[in-house]
Parts: sequence; structure tokens; C-alpha cells
Amino acid sequence: MMPRLSIVTCSAAALCLVSCLAPQSYPPAAYGAVSVDAATTARIGQRIWQNECAGTVEGLTSWNTGEDFASLGIGHFIWYPRGEDGPFEESFPGLVQWLQQRGAPVPGWLLQTPDCPWNTRAEFLRDAKSPQQVQLRQLLANTVGLQTEYIIARLNRSLPTLAAAGGPAVGPNFQALSRSPEGLYAMIDYINFKGEGTKATERYNGQGWGLAQVLADMREPTPAGFAVAAKRILSRRVANSPPARGEKRWLPGWHNRCDGYKRRL
Repeated sequence: MMPRLSIVTCSAAALCLVSCLAPQSYPPAAYGAVSVDAATTARIGQRIWQNECAGTVEGLTSWNTGEDFASLGIGHFIWYPRGEDGPFEESFPGLVQWLQQRGAPVPGWLLQTPDCPWNTRAEFLRDAKSPQQVQLRQLLANTVGLQTEYIIARLNRSLPTLAAAGGPAVGPNFQALSRSPEGLYAMIDYINFKGEGTKATERYNGQGWGLAQVLADMREPTPAGFAVAAKRILSRRVANSPPARGEKRWLPGWHNRCDGYKRRL
């Protein structure tokens, strides 16, 4: 088993990965792209890693029971095997391109493998100690800062479509949240956690559960207000979900994650 990396130990490494960037600050001057300074980026990355992988290296490569895709990296980025085309956005191939463009030492086999090479969860688990998965975990453990920037870039790319999906409350609530590290973290983590809320395929009974829906449902423009709205939206998702998926079992963990948005970053 790979050793556990503590949050304290990894913070310096993550900060080092982003320190080469020019210092940036928040909030944005208008409803537009967010800019996040290096120290805040590092803290956000560590919290996301803790949320998704319990802060462990072994958690960077996983395949959850009942799913037809691998979940990789601090953000559990989705990677589908060949022939699979699920309703959720596939984000891992984009991460590989992102890392390569920023000079990360991406293994050659990964650059030549557009589809997940493991076809089932059983294959994936059986191959957990293979050279490929060991290399993959090492790459992901060494690029926490770059993965965090990739998630922030996803938030920025989504801005033109969030208001269209969520309505007029999205812009003001987005601006209010962008004025604090905690508000930025809430939006950055949630968009990675449950998506933008703009895809027609990510709906139950016509109702989405992404960032657009949470921003639209907020009744208080604060991180705590975001947390309350997120819990409402996720409870609605579970109520609307097909019973066969058994999503109710996930709701306590989802709510606990949302409660984390109320705490200082």
C-alpha cells in the first residue's frame, strides 16, 4: 500500500507547484473569470484532495462500486473505457493534456491512451500495483497544484453558461462568493464535485444538481448560504433519482462535504 501523505506535509509541495505563476488576487472586478493567488490555490487543492481521496496517494486512482469509469486525481476526474459514453463529463483526458502543456512529466503510455485501458472495476483493482498505476499515482501526487488550476479553469470556462442555466441570481451570488477564499473554495470544489449543472444529460425529472442550480437557490450570499443551498439541491437530486441507483446512501457524505464550505479554508 502506498504511504499516506499528510495535509501538512503536502501543502508546501502544492504551493511550490504553483509558485512559479505570477501572484494573483481575488475578487474579480466583475462577473468574470476568477483569479486565485498561489497560497489559496494550494489550500484549495489540499482540501479537495482530502474530500475526494482522504488525502492519500492510493486514493488518487480509484474505481467506485457500481460505476463504469475510473476516478483519478485529487478531483476524481472521470476516465471512461473504450465504448463507454456515460452521462457525466469525462474530465481526465483533458487533465492529461493540461499537465503536458504545463511541462509535467506525463508518461508516454498515458499520452498514447485516450481511453481508460482498464475495462471494468475488477480489472482496475486487479492491476492496482502494476507499473502503469504506480506511475499514474506518482504523477498525480506530484501535480496537485496543476490539478487544482485545472479545476479553477473549469470554473472559469463555465461562466458564460451558468447564468443561462440558473437564472438572474447566479451572477450576484457568484460575485459575492468570489470575494473570499472560502467562497471561491466552495464554488471550485462543488463544480468539480457535481458539475456545472448545464448539461441536459445531468438531470433527474428535468432538474439539475450542479453549480448553476446551487447559485440560483442561495438565500444568503455567503459560503454558509451556499452550503445550505447545496444540501437542498443534493437532497432534491436523491429524491428525483431512480430508486435502482440507491443514491440515498451517498447523501450523508454529500451533506457532510457541503458543511465543510462553512469552515475557514
